[in-house]
Amino acid sequence: MEHFLEQITKVNDVINGAVWGWPALILLAFVGILMTCMTKFFQLTHLGYWMKHTIGAIFGDKHVTAHTQDKTISQFQSLCTALAATVGTGNIVGVAGAIATGGPGAVFWMWLIAFFGMMTNYSENVLGILYRRRNETGEWCGGAMYYLRDGLAAKKGWKGIGKVLAALFACFCLLASFGIGNMSQVNSMTENINHAFNIPRLWIGIFLLFAVGLVTLGGIKRIAAMTEKLVPFMVVLYLLGTLFIIIKHIGTVPAVFVSIFKGAFHLKSAAGGAVGAGIATAMKMGMKRGVFSNEAGLGSSVMVHSSSNVKEPVRQGMWGIFEVFADTIVVCTLTALTILSSGAVDLNTGVLTETAEAVGSSNLMSYSFEVSFGPIGSKFIAVAILLFAYSTVLGWSHYGTKAFEYLFGTRTIIIYRVIFVAMVMFGALVNAQLAWDISDTFNGLMMLPNLIGVVVLSPQVMECTNNYVARKIKGDTSVVPMLSLFEDIEAEQLQKPDED
Repeated sequence: MEHFLEQITKVNDVINGAVWGWPALILLAFVGILMTCMTKFFQLTHLGYWMKHTIGAIFGDKHVTAHTQDKTISQFQSLCTALAATVGTGNIVGVAGAIATGGPGAVFWMWLIAFFGMMTNYSENVLGILYRRRNETGEWCGGAMYYLRDGLAAKKGWKGIGKVLAALFACFCLLASFGIGNMSQVNSMTENINHAFNIPRLWIGIFLLFAVGLVTLGGIKRIAAMTEKLVPFMVVLYLLGTLFIIIKHIGTVPAVFVSIFKGAFHLKSAAGGAVGAGIATAMKMGMKRGVFSNEAGLGSSVMVHSSSNVKEPVRQGMWGIFEVFADTIVVCTLTALTILSSGAVDLNTGVLTETAEAVGSSNLMSYSFEVSFGPIGSKFIAVAILLFAYSTVLGWSHYGTKAFEYLFGTRTIIIYRVIFVAMVMFGALVNAQLAWDISDTFNGLMMLPNLIGVVVLSPQVMECTNNYVARKIKGDTSVVPMLSLFEDIEAEQLQKPDED
């Protein structure tokens, strides 16, 4: 087994170095900037509007939260399921790893990639609704594989390329569901629970095997029902804990922000290398961990957003903006401020203190909580990681299901679900670093075909956005709605009542 894992590590290192090189990161940033410009900085110019129709609508619009009787799920359930997949160990262990390797400056690059990533995620969701279809059971099927196949088919000379890219994306998503959506999450759960409660990893793995299986084998309706209860609870609980520590160390917060901005451009690497090398490390770690956390650009969350009962593509796109905002700008930022204000990092040099380095980056948040809460702090983080990672596994089981369905048909998805549940045990026992490295690789492999599709189909996103802004924000009643790029679905959606 040890020799086998060594060979996997070597192969993965080669692939990871290629897919997460600077060309891929530049492409990721380029797409976010492109979509931000094409939508006229929608995330800023219509900030109040999308806030009102996302987080604001949860408390004032029953259509957003009401349970559906058909195969669809509510907009709130789609958000919670998407957040379940994104708000995971990347928000705790991933941020800690970025700071440990890239210094406080990595947080700045995480913010930057999230700002532009809001419109990447928005664009993916808009395309997902425009190109979604129903399967033989009446359930919506949408995602990058569908807008790659059907969207590119309409472009001269792109039909064959679109089919290939769609198949590749589905394959990469299938593999990613076992990496980012399973092994790395389960590994973080078992390691932190073992560290906090001294429970054997095997026992934890067996428990998680049953906990995951009971929900995922029930399909999207059962997953959505669980995540809409779990996600708000775990996020609020975690935010209260981090805010307590930040307020307790409020005097260090100005110095923390100085270290973040200084580190983004001037920090030397932990090994004492040149300034340029330190900046490069901060940029790469911030961008990689930012994408690992919010998944903007991967084309993953659109698969659950497409299952929503929403009528307007832009409305679901706005949930994508909020998803990235909540995941990175809120949760990841509070994680970073907690670590940096707790004394785990020397704010003058940007490197871990000797005590913090001894516990390792994966336990850095536990260390920060122990400093403030004592031994109960590590137990709190272990429970938080358990909830975060468990919800991520549930969300990603749906993504993998949709990829498997695209490749092999609706009737075969039970095969995938059984394999996915069985992989939980492997994740509990595999080497932690290998689990994270494999997850990084699969993320990158998913990202490339998806971003190609977003760029090629960007005119449709711009057209749909302009259409919505003219009708719903500027009040032009003469504009014909753009709800789907398929005539039968467009006609079906036009019969539904307005969502405002």
